[in-house]
Amino acid sequence: MMFRAGVAACSVLLALMLTPSQALALFGDDVARKQVAEQQKRLDELRQLTEGIAARLGRLEEEAAKTSQMLALAAEIQKLRDEIRGLRGEVETLANSIEGVAKRQRDMYVDLDQRLRRFEQPPGAAAAQPAVPALAESAKPPATAATANEENEAYERAQALRRAGNYAAAISAFQAFMARYPKSTLAPRAQYWIGDSQFNLRDFKAAIASQQRLLSAYPDSSSVPDALLNMASAQIETGDAAAARKTMDGLIARFPASEAAEKARRRIGATR
Repeated sequence: MMFRAGVAACSVLLALMLTPSQALALFGDDVARKQVAEQQKRLDELRQLTEGIAARLGRLEEEAAKTSQMLALAAEIQKLRDEIRGLRGEVETLANSIEGVAKRQRDMYVDLDQRLRRFEQPPGAAAAQPAVPALAESAKPPATAATANEENEAYERAQALRRAGNYAAAISAFQAFMARYPKSTLAPRAQYWIGDSQFNLRDFKAAIASQQRLLSAYPDSSSVPDALLNMASAQIETGDAAAARKTMDGLIARFPASEAAEKARRRIGATR
């Protein structure tokens, strides 16, 4: 008992002899270790949380990259669609141009045949006239020849503007042609090209109105099928799919053997 009391007394004496920092070192190790352990645990938790956030960030970056790729792909698809639409328009324009050239050639042949018939004379009358005067008379062109040449030249000038892509000037030229030659055999075609040029200028409402004027003024013209097809194309561009389908159905019903009707069938099949 006395020994234990002596040990306790010595401990108290030793504590009194130590400095505060030494005493803390002697009696605070357990507390310090506990604090270190807690800090280490908190550090581990923060590391895990950081790793989790980094993983989430990585996944978000991957998703963002995929979204960016999808947006770029969608933009490229839209660009290709626009190019296809433009190419289809060019193909239709070229097809119409080729058909227009063929029609003008037919009209020229008909006009030439009519002129030759005017020069033809009955056999009896030809025999009664001297040979030289007859040749001189046949060499003299009729008064209508100059007018026909001017008419064709005016039409070709308008066509040249359209082929060059100057659609606004072509519209004015074709309108001037129709005002000057309202009874020309080329008038229906000129009216068609007015609507077609307006379509190329993306003035779709004006294009529809121009083709409707052709249908009203020249219902028996060979340009009617092309006018209906062009009108349907303009209606599609304005978003009126129902009207476009009705126009194409009417085209196929009225002109089933025409090239325009065949194009209409392909378009209807493509939209199904």
